Amino acid sequence: MTPEKLRTLLAAVAAGEVSTDDAVAQLAELPYADLGFAKLDLHRELRSGLPEAIYAAGKRSDDLVAICRRVEAAHGRVLVTRLEAEPAAALAAELPDANYHERARVLTLGAPHDDPEAGRVAVLAAGTSDLPVADEAAVCLEFFGHPVDRVWDVGVAGLHRLLGQLPEVRKARVVVAVAGMDGALPTVVASLVKVPVVAVPTSVGYGASFGGVAALLTMLNACAPGVGVVNIDNGYGAAVLASRAARGG
Repeated sequence: MTPEKLRTLLAAVAAGEVSTDDAVAQLAELPYADLGFAKLDLHRELRSGLPEAIYAAGKRSDDLVAICRRVEAAHGRVLVTRLEAEPAAALAAELPDANYHERARVLTLGAPHDDPEAGRVAVLAAGTSDLPVADEAAVCLEFFGHPVDRVWDVGVAGLHRLLGQLPEVRKARVVVAVAGMDGALPTVVASLVKVPVVAVPTSVGYGASFGGVAALLTMLNACAPGVGVVNIDNGYGAAVLASRAARGG
């Protein structure tokens, strides 16, 4: 249940339009909705401001459909991450109003959050190979209600490409910097802007990148202050951290 739905329900009870028994029935699943194979945390948005995301990897299509339908009934919005094309097609057939963002591997259903206080976020990708992770962050941020500036292919191998975009990047309240290989982009960005930088290492790179560990270590050892690092390929986690920072909490 979203804060808006809770306020509407309480107002309806106060106005005598909904009985207390009906209200109790609707509130009974606030801790979680038990589907047997999944316990859906429908209370999360009330606690933390953002709804539970459905992580699709490893889930069966029929289980995903059941989860999405229940979340839609509770929130009117659904966010599914790490959803590959084949299960996405099955899900879209059952949820025709959903939008599948193929490169981001994200499915959204319902209107984004309406929050006039949601600050602008710039999402930077070092290279084209980093775009799946960067776009995951961007799509999730837009679903959370943020204006997002996508700044692609601005890695340190051609630093002039980033410098040419700085006026736009500096308009953001938070910057998400996504990079594989040597992972140097967030450090450079943090030296050029006065806002928090969320660093996202990707698994892009040759053998000695160790599946993104090299980029992760570079970002953790950033010599420019103001950098926060999330896990390898974790575009969704970067979006959540950036969203909270952009809202001031």
